[in-house]
Amino acid sequence: MNDTPLDAAPREPGVEPSTLFTTASRENVVSCHACGLVQPLARTIEKQRCTRCDAVVHRRNPDSIARTWALLISAAILYIPANVYPMLHTSSILGAEDDTIMSGVALFWSDGDYPLAAVIFIASILVPMLKLLSLGFLLVSVQRRSVWRPRQRTRLYRVVEGIGRWSMLDIFVVTLTVALVRFKSVAVITAGPAALAFASVVVLTMLASMQFDPRLIWDNIEPSGKKYD
Repeated sequence: MNDTPLDAAPREPGVEPSTLFTTASRENVVSCHACGLVQPLARTIEKQRCTRCDAVVHRRNPDSIARTWALLISAAILYIPANVYPMLHTSSILGAEDDTIMSGVALFWSDGDYPLAAVIFIASILVPMLKLLSLGFLLVSVQRRSVWRPRQRTRLYRVVEGIGRWSMLDIFVVTLTVALVRFKSVAVITAGPAALAFASVVVLTMLASMQFDPRLIWDNIEPSGKKYD
């Protein structure tokens, strides 16, 4: 006896039927960020609270795009003085000297300390710039309701967020630079005006990645059987 339904659509051998997907937003449910309980989204004026832990629940992070833009623009503005102004001020019997991040990279490179020069360049210049560009790209794509490669954009956000955990490596590089200069010469070293700007860039980019809600990337993807690789 054939158990195949009469209204089942025939399909070619080796081809799996497409599976529709949906999201919590389309099903009008919301997950508590504190305990993870999934519950119906209430359409009320007052803030909805979790029925289990009483935390305020929301479908998306409130004002995620505006907050991320504010932090990102602030970090981009501070990125300029962090690289233009002196990071270190060195005073010795031979005189005084101001060093920026790039001049420090050039100094170690000319002295043959290639690995250290590469670490300083990557951690202090390249990584913060790539974080700014990546977050800016994600924000623009979300605001333009782009459906281009949502999985890849989600992975990009995860990379940016993962790098943020190691952002304090930049501060360690500055400390290591001071220690090496003290070791190589008798001098008095103080932090320049770029040090505060540099630390602010690190903190602001970390906060910006935390404020961005990656679920916004998938809000404009229509339900279909397409798999996003």
